[in-house]
Amino acid sequence: MSEIDRSRAARAEARTRIEEVAARLFAERGFAGTTIGEIAAEAGLSKPMLYRHFDSKQELHLALLERHRDELAAAPVRELLHGEGDLDTRMTAMYDAWFGYVESHPYTWRMMFRDTTGDVQVQAFHRELQRRQRETDMALLREFVPGLPEAELEPLGEAIRSALYGLALWWLDRPDQPRELLVATMTRITRGLISTVKGPNAEGPNAEMPDATSTGTPDAPGPSGASPSGAAGGTD
Repeated sequence: MSEIDRSRAARAEARTRIEEVAARLFAERGFAGTTIGEIAAEAGLSKPMLYRHFDSKQELHLALLERHRDELAAAPVRELLHGEGDLDTRMTAMYDAWFGYVESHPYTWRMMFRDTTGDVQVQAFHRELQRRQRETDMALLREFVPGLPEAELEPLGEAIRSALYGLALWWLDRPDQPRELLVATMTRITRGLISTVKGPNAEGPNAEMPDATSTGTPDAPGPSGASPSGAAGGTD
């Protein structure tokens, strides 16, 4: 490995350490209760070294939100669009992937679900994530439950978003509960919604999932409020 490559690897490793420590401290102490000095010390770096990676605590916080928003989107979308089986099977796999990410990143999700910054820019970021979540859940409903009245799509999209994030918060306070319980709950909620729609175009719980390439909807969203192209959702 060349000197340049070693330098890049060391820089990447330091950035990862900073992000992991910051996610834990922000979740434990809140944004206001965490200082750059504390993050640097626990990451084994000096403050000047940390500032080579992030210009401010706000920038670090936003970078964490963006990173985990995008990571959360990937696995559920793959399961929904490219997994095996009928709609019900893929839906279950999609929620399992979503809650699996939450389970493996508990500190990050306390930070994501509970905004403690009081910062106007960060709060605006959360509102935008929430809007994306709702709109992409609405697109999912249009795609797979086409019989729903248009006027109901926005409140139903918000209901799905609220259920996902509410259950995640509930679970973070009850880590002894099995992931399967959360997956079964969200699957039951969504299956119940689908079963209320009648008509030849409505997808039943055991319907085959349309192929994204043949339907012309390669960006159909997943529960994270994201499309395969990378847009994702969040909450306040």
